[in-house]
Amino acid sequence: MSQYTLPFTKLTKKQVGLAGGKGANLGEMTAAGLPVPAGFVILATAFNRFLEETDINVEIEAELNRLNYRDLTSVDRFSHEIRDVIHRAALPPDLKKEFLATFDHLKAPFVAVRSSATAEDSQVASWAGELETYLFIKRGNFLKTVKRCWSSLFTPRAIFYRFEKKLHRTEVSVAVVVQQMVNSEKSGVCFTGHPVTKDRNQMVIEAGWGLGEAIVSGMITPDTYVVSKRERTILDINISHQEKMVVAKPPAGGTRVVTVKKTEQDRQILSGQQILELADICQRIERHYNSPQDIEWALESNKFCITQTRPITTL
Repeated sequence: MSQYTLPFTKLTKKQVGLAGGKGANLGEMTAAGLPVPAGFVILATAFNRFLEETDINVEIEAELNRLNYRDLTSVDRFSHEIRDVIHRAALPPDLKKEFLATFDHLKAPFVAVRSSATAEDSQVASWAGELETYLFIKRGNFLKTVKRCWSSLFTPRAIFYRFEKKLHRTEVSVAVVVQQMVNSEKSGVCFTGHPVTKDRNQMVIEAGWGLGEAIVSGMITPDTYVVSKRERTILDINISHQEKMVVAKPPAGGTRVVTVKKTEQDRQILSGQQILELADICQRIERHYNSPQDIEWALESNKFCITQTRPITTL
């Protein structure tokens, strides 16, 4: 029996302490029959054990206690030192064996590997965007990528966030979400309540070509569609010019930025039918959680997949 990994099918939203916000919600949506690609979570307990066995936890605690988070040079130096220590430290052999066995059981040539903080997606603090995600990872790079996700708990941005939210005295750990990679032709986000007008009857969908990193990173201005949930009608369509997109970089793995075909740069990305189909899925998610959600989606071979959801805390 696995000690430090659990498949999405064994997780629920109540297990944020073990699987982080992303992992717990992916398990919850899987159980609800939503279209979530298969995957598993390397639990926060694995990271905690790794820190203890290598004594890195003692060093981190000492540094955090004397760190002046308003001194950017100090934060940057601390971040680099701790991340390097984590990357160099050897994984305990049993963890290495379990991680690779669970990876093999997934039977996916490429995976997405995402950090999932155990303090994430709560009503007090959301770590969205603070930690790191790696796409199209092969088996040969998998263990190294897990450690990069672990160490992203100590990026300068994450350290500053921790102090700003007064979490530096709180135990924050990190799980790692490993999910079958969706090679999306289209992707984006959906807010099941209007993030600007605060109208809970209006859903806002953003869409771009290729992988969702182009939107998340701010590389592009996505198409925007506004949907009335009550009437199930499209209220507004705003098409954006998109010259670049993020795609897979075969065969080595990883991603690259390419130019969108001229004929598609000003084309509406989701059809009206696709907008309403996605809106239906996202409304199911909102009903399940009984609160407005910020949802990440992808479309591959005309099938929608959900890769993340978290509460919208501003509505």
